[in-house]
Amino acid sequence: MMTMRRTGVYVDGTSIDMNGGHGMRYDVLRALAGRADAAIQRLHAYLTFDERRATRSPEYEARVKGYQAALRDKGFRVTVKPLKHYAEEDGVEMIKSNSELGIAVDALSETATLDTILLATGDGDFVEVVRALQKKGCRVEVLGFDSVSAELRDVADQFINGYLIPNLLPVRDAPPGLPVWGQIGSRVRGVCNRFEQEDGYGFIAFWSSLPNTPLLAATETSPAYFRGSSLQDPTTLSRLPSRSIVLEFELASPTRLNGIPEARGIQIVSGA
Repeated sequence: MMTMRRTGVYVDGTSIDMNGGHGMRYDVLRALAGRADAAIQRLHAYLTFDERRATRSPEYEARVKGYQAALRDKGFRVTVKPLKHYAEEDGVEMIKSNSELGIAVDALSETATLDTILLATGDGDFVEVVRALQKKGCRVEVLGFDSVSAELRDVADQFINGYLIPNLLPVRDAPPGLPVWGQIGSRVRGVCNRFEQEDGYGFIAFWSSLPNTPLLAATETSPAYFRGSSLQDPTTLSRLPSRSIVLEFELASPTRLNGIPEARGIQIVSGA
């Protein structure tokens, strides 16, 4: 009898917001963690709050506290750390919030009830935390968007590019009534895994729906055909194929005999 996989989610909200993930949908993140019938045991979100700004702006305080309440409604335990203001030697004011210790303590203390940990951050300070979690028998998946530490990517059991997960991050400037991600007419994101420089065409791999397997594999993605002229920045063509360049595009009806949808209006959203 197969044992149900137990999962915990730990979101470094500041790192995610500051590095491409602002607006991330926590309900989709929860669904990703619970894919393949995993049992979600822990849902943690670590956020910051600027107390000084709140005293000056009731609108800010109401917006932030409303956001925190919405995350709690989605089942997340929300831990709030105050932003600290301090001045550098040159007089420039800096702000800082440190959630790393709280995340590390919670994750390490909860490993006995977890098989997989989904850590949403790009902060390289978590490298040793990931190693410690792995030594305790946990599989650690790291999810991030931009500016993810290379060492953190490498030490993780799997790095998940948040841009590629269907609906995790809203599509840029999406007009009302846009078809659901993966349908013809929708805008989706993927990476170019093949490009024929001489012939000027290639293929983009993307997930047409939220993955539902314990291990996320490129073989489970769908292909979209594209012509080089569909890329809004043609200077990027010389760098294709590339797994580090995330492309956002419209899925159009197939124009080729093989029935593969075509990618049009291709924009670079990460890795430029």
